[in-house]
Amino acid sequence: MTGKENVNIGFIGFGNMAQAMAEGLIMKGTVKADRIYACAKNRDKLNKNAGKYGICGCQSPAEVVEKSDVVIAAVKPYLIEEVLTPVKAALKGKILISVAVNFPFEKFEEFLAPGTHHLSTLPNTPVAVGEGIILCEEQHSLTDEEFGLVKELFESIALVETVDAEHMGIAGTISGCGPAFAAMFIEALSDGAVLHGLSRELSYKLASQMVVGTGKLQLMTGRHPGAMKDGVCSPGGTTIVGVTTLERKGLRSAVIDAIDAVESK
Repeated sequence: MTGKENVNIGFIGFGNMAQAMAEGLIMKGTVKADRIYACAKNRDKLNKNAGKYGICGCQSPAEVVEKSDVVIAAVKPYLIEEVLTPVKAALKGKILISVAVNFPFEKFEEFLAPGTHHLSTLPNTPVAVGEGIILCEEQHSLTDEEFGLVKELFESIALVETVDAEHMGIAGTISGCGPAFAAMFIEALSDGAVLHGLSRELSYKLASQMVVGTGKLQLMTGRHPGAMKDGVCSPGGTTIVGVTTLERKGLRSAVIDAIDAVESK
């Protein structure tokens, strides 16, 4: 098994998530751009996007598989079987990683060649800046060495967590939909700041760094979020005024309802 510094990575499909992963891996110096290959249905779009990162555009999935040690299937779930079936023989001896939602290990087993080494994952878009989350399904067919290599690659751009198949959906909702919810919160904080005269540029910067810093503080300390909130709320102070207003307006219930709505879809 090759080390991560010599691994060739191929993307079958080069949409937003594939580009985010490639960008993060290159930015972190984990994989050089000339060791990343990609193919996509729209050749003009592929050439434009691949050129942005300096990676190698390929003519077909077969070419990507041939040139890669790790193959990342980054097409829509309904296209997975259609795209991978013609190259399933060539995938034997490779590490196949899926980033398709709702496409677990067992579904791959139904059509891949027996003995194919594969792992289903769910990344989120902050992998582009090395601050993402990548969920790995607990059940997979990688060897310990292969899984170690994949984890080493992914840990350079994300928090990597292993999740059982039953909970991949809800874990993916938190990590995958969460960036949209967090962006809405950042935008709302900025709107409030602009209302009181702060520039849009500065308000975005302060709100975004506040979210980054608060998240890192919780991860590093393991403190309960409630305790972190209490630590900022002085008796009779300004923060508790804002907190009680958010409580009265139903912030918590709105967030819980949003998660429940996604899971009930």
